[in-house]
Amino acid sequence: MLKNQVSTLFQKNQARATAAKEEYTAKDIEVLEGLEPVRKRPGMYIGGTDEKALHHLAAEVLDNAMDEVVSGFATKIEIRLEPNNILTIRDNGRGIPVDPHPKFPHLSALEVILTTLHSGGKFDSKVYSTSGGLHGVGISVVNALSDLLEVEISRQKQCWRQTYSRGHSQTPLVMDEQPTRKKGTFMRFHPDPEIFEDAQFKPATLFQMARSKAYLFKGAEIEWWCDPSLIKDSRTPQQATLHYPGGLLDYLESLVGKQTNEEEGEPSPFEFFAGEATFPSQQGRVEWAVTWPISAEPDEDFEGQMTSFCNTIPTPLGGTHESGLRQALTRGFKDYGERVNNKRISNLTPEDVNGGGIAVLSAFIQQPQFQGQTKEKLVSTSATKMVENAIKDHFDHWLSDYPQLANQVLEYVLNRADARLRKRQSKDVARASATRKLRLPGKLTDCTNTDPNLCEIFLVEGDSAGGSAKQARSRATQAVLPLKGKILNVATASIDKMRGNQEVADLILALGCGSGRDCNPAKLRYSRVIIMTDADVDGAHIASLLLTLFFQEMRPLIEKGHIYLAQPPLYRLTYNQQTLYARDDAEKDKLMKTAFGKATKVDISRFKGLGEMPVEQLRNTTMDPTKRTLLRVALNLNQEENPAEFVNRLMGKNPEARFQFIQENAKFARDVDV
Repeated sequence: MLKNQVSTLFQKNQARATAAKEEYTAKDIEVLEGLEPVRKRPGMYIGGTDEKALHHLAAEVLDNAMDEVVSGFATKIEIRLEPNNILTIRDNGRGIPVDPHPKFPHLSALEVILTTLHSGGKFDSKVYSTSGGLHGVGISVVNALSDLLEVEISRQKQCWRQTYSRGHSQTPLVMDEQPTRKKGTFMRFHPDPEIFEDAQFKPATLFQMARSKAYLFKGAEIEWWCDPSLIKDSRTPQQATLHYPGGLLDYLESLVGKQTNEEEGEPSPFEFFAGEATFPSQQGRVEWAVTWPISAEPDEDFEGQMTSFCNTIPTPLGGTHESGLRQALTRGFKDYGERVNNKRISNLTPEDVNGGGIAVLSAFIQQPQFQGQTKEKLVSTSATKMVENAIKDHFDHWLSDYPQLANQVLEYVLNRADARLRKRQSKDVARASATRKLRLPGKLTDCTNTDPNLCEIFLVEGDSAGGSAKQARSRATQAVLPLKGKILNVATASIDKMRGNQEVADLILALGCGSGRDCNPAKLRYSRVIIMTDADVDGAHIASLLLTLFFQEMRPLIEKGHIYLAQPPLYRLTYNQQTLYARDDAEKDKLMKTAFGKATKVDISRFKGLGEMPVEQLRNTTMDPTKRTLLRVALNLNQEENPAEFVNRLMGKNPEARFQFIQENAKFARDVDV
């Protein structure tokens, strides 16, 4: 029954489709003339019919006015937002031509521009050397999607007026009887509610648009006015004159604020690399302003910010001009790093340079190519090399002129490169663990219990000590990882060197909690990580290197109280079948006085290392939880010196800082019997 119904329905649909196919004739072919395509499919021209698309109309008119300013024919633009969603934009440029068009003698050039797609004076470089308009579409689209558009053209001491609606002229072009001293183009329009429904112009959006344009051209002056009833926030003024002599430098200062370093006579860490240059071909120019927030605490999550424009058109999706800036900065840093013999410079990528900075870029080029009519991305292939060549030399000079600042910025971007590589390493370890059973270092002797709260791991110095510790441990809850001698000093090593160090890699893998920004104490495989080294100077040095590793790469483990120092004895004291242990000379002297009194034949043995201790003695003195003594490592946040600065001073690259510390603390040193 059901099968028959489906078959019948299918046959009926086939019959309908056949009939429709037979009826498809030439009369079904619709030809849209004039601006009808815009009204039928507005999304093709402005990206939609929402609020963003509505503001695209304002941008089209404002861009035309800015083209006059950039070309040197105008100095002032006025923007007014009136009640009932009416926007007015006026410039004091040349004014749109009003004489009859050669191809359409019955129409003025103004009417051709406003009612015909792909008409305008920007298809070549004769009228505008650079411009934001390219396709002759923008202003006609505004006309097509407005139910009212009033135009006033002032040129050659005369003023012409005309009114349009939905792409058609409503009045003839009329010239005022009285001459005028004004010049330029005035447009007042109301977006068609049939297209945009309830979408309204936002004062804050328009003001930001106007301010951006004023920043982009130093000579521009934009007068802003908005009806006070439309303003909804205190940051948008009712009236303002927007004029920024510093151009993009003023723009960037408004984003990050300016901090100067007048005492040293050099730019502060927030000073900007800014400038402008013409392209080698002399067909355009580029202006830029860049800064890196190096005075703040390093933030690996900071993604940076790049704001770019082409011929004053914002390009939020970036494009080839942004690629040129990135390559210029990266090449500049690499060349400088090689000159100062910085071995970490090979790791640097554009992601590190620009991801940690804030930049504003404005390029002016002839006949640019954008991705789509909304022009959100520049795709001109030649722009990359033009921008790179224009900026690179200036950046080289900037780095050479301010070496102190150059070194600070270089260190900042290299630290970001280290963080990127560290994160990649953590992901590689996580990926390996996910695709295979947990791969543990070959020298690790793990415990049998899998509950981290009950387990602990001993980090011991060398295979000999590791062998003794493995015999002395409790197999159920105690793991042992022997380390080969003195591990890498991560405070001075590059990220590449750290990644290539087997001891460090084994340790990070054994703990299972990751490193750097990805260090997660919740994933730690042991509740206690115990550093167990010989009770001598070399052992203390190894412990210091391990603590530096934990502080630099796994600081949360210290903050959560997971890191401990074992306290193995340095001496064994035996007299009359009584055996005691001393961790250092002070404790040995104390025991000689208190425990053995006047005994003169006390047998004093000094352990050469943990590997020399009998297994039973190592268990009873250092590893048995019921008998041992552990020191928990903690951060002293109340001290005057920041812990990071303290670690860097004693373990970093500056030997003078360590020498100064030794001089300051030499008075506390004392002789030790060896």
